[in-house]
Formats: sequence, C-alpha cells, structure tokens
Amino acid sequence: MTADSTAAPPAGGRTAALLKVTVAVVAWGASFIATKVALREAAPLTVVWTRFLLGLPVLATAVLLRREWGLVPKRDLGWFALFGFIGITFHQWLQSNGLVTAQASTTAWIVATTPVFIALLSYFVLRERLRAVGLLGIGLAAAGVLLVVTHGDLASLARGRFGEPGDVLVLLSAPNWAVFSIISRRMLGAHPAGRMMLYVMVFGWAFTTPAFLAGPGVRDLAGLSPAGWTSIAFLGVVCSGVAYVFWYDALKALPAPQVGAFLYLEPLVAAAVAWAVLGEPVGWTSLLGGGVILLGVWLVSRPSAPAPTRPR
Repeated sequence: MTADSTAAPPAGGRTAALLKVTVAVVAWGASFIATKVALREAAPLTVVWTRFLLGLPVLATAVLLRREWGLVPKRDLGWFALFGFIGITFHQWLQSNGLVTAQASTTAWIVATTPVFIALLSYFVLRERLRAVGLLGIGLAAAGVLLVVTHGDLASLARGRFGEPGDVLVLLSAPNWAVFSIISRRMLGAHPAGRMMLYVMVFGWAFTTPAFLAGPGVRDLAGLSPAGWTSIAFLGVVCSGVAYVFWYDALKALPAPQVGAFLYLEPLVAAAVAWAVLGEPVGWTSLLGGGVILLGVWLVSRPSAPAPTRPR
C-alpha cells in the first residue's frame, strides 16, 4: 500500500521522514523477536488478539488527528472484512504459529520474499509485465530461502525435510500477504491508507475474538510476566500502531521507492536482535542465503515504484 509524494519536503521534513521510516522498519524487524518472547508464555492466538487490542487505539487516534476518519459505503465493508481476515486474522495466525518452532531470523528472511510473490501474482492475475531480470530475481530468492531454512544442508530437501515445521507456515504467509496487497490496492484510490488499515485491523481483530474467548486467552493474560506484557505491548503499541503511522507519514513525504528500500534493513535488524536477545546464531548460511534473497527481491522490485507495507 503506497502513497506517492507530489512535492519535495523541506530539509527538516525530509530528515523527520527518514527517521520515521527507520523507526518503523526497526520495529518491524524486532517484532519477530518480541513474538518469540511472548509465545513462551501465551498461545499464538492470545498474542495476536492482545497485540491488536493494544494497537487499534493508537492507529485510531492517528486517523482521527489526521482527519482521515469517515464512514465507508456498505459495499466496501464487505471488502474490508475480507481484507481483515486475509491480512490480519489468517496472516497473523500463520506467522504466530510458525514462530513457535521457526527461528525469528529465519522468519524475517522468508518474509522478505513477499515482493517476489506480489510480482508473480501481478503477472499471472493482473497480466503485468515480468522481465527476464525479474525471473532471475525470483530464482535467486527461492534459492536463498532454501539455503536459509535448511541451514546449508540442501540434501535435507531430498529427505523431505523443509527446515522447521513453522518455516512452512511462515513461507505461506508471504504469498498470503501478496494476495492481500493485490486485492486491497484498488481501495487505496477511494480511501486514505490510515482509514482503510483501521477498518482492516478492526475486522481482523474481531474475527479472532470468538476463538480467543473460547480458548486459553484469559488464563494466558493472567499469567503473563512483565517480560511477556512488555513484548505484547511492543507488538501492539509500537509495531501495529506507531510503526504504521510513521510508515505512512514517510510515504507522504518521500518517494515510494526510497521508502520501500528501507524494508531491506528489516531482516538484518531481525537477525541482529535475535542474536542479541534470543541467542540465535548468525551463521554463514543465514548471511549468504539472506543476501541472495535480498538480491533476488531487489531484481524483482527494481522496475516498479510501489513500496509494499509490512504485515506488522
């Protein structure tokens, strides 16, 4: 989801925009680690439901202050409900359950391939052009993912093993977010990005509520330690609230490709924080595979201007 800048911002505004997009990307990179920490004490659904319960007021306040709030036509509510299910309910279910067994750093590298799936869907569904260099990029990104999830043991693929069980769920989340990005694109022409994202989050959070109430959610919350609450609060207030606001602020002040380029930092941040907080090793296969993934994504994304948001 994007919003292109129509005029160059003043120097001070440009600096502020660069700082905001940096904060957003660092927060999203650290979100994988915060999720891992929270999952030590609570079920995935509990983490997701509470995260968005805390994040929604932040996003709603920003929408109101920017005068982006407004009722939407009934015909659009059905679309927003669909977006909420795909982009919040199902997407977060995939990633949170995947992170139970997947490493945080591996997850970040896999999620970084989302632009590749957006390009593939745009080609097959929207009939958009895919150049030869894009095909090369897709191949490189795929090779990088295999190298990362197998930790260099590519022979394990022949034995039917694709990394950890959670790696499969995380990998499915990338094309799922690509589907969300493609089908929600047309709504951005009719609604401000903040308003649309608020409706999407409300629906997505609402869809998780019945399962939360029927499951161990209340008991999980009662037993959370300060570390668990801090992790979930960071996910909700910072990652699902402040980071989205900062991201859209940056998109209004800077060219979309420039803002989108910052997303290349996200898996690097995740790997560094995972090493520092979780003790996840940073081996040569992770760095090499991650580098190949980023090169592939860069080749795929280079011809186009849109800067996709992150599902954080």
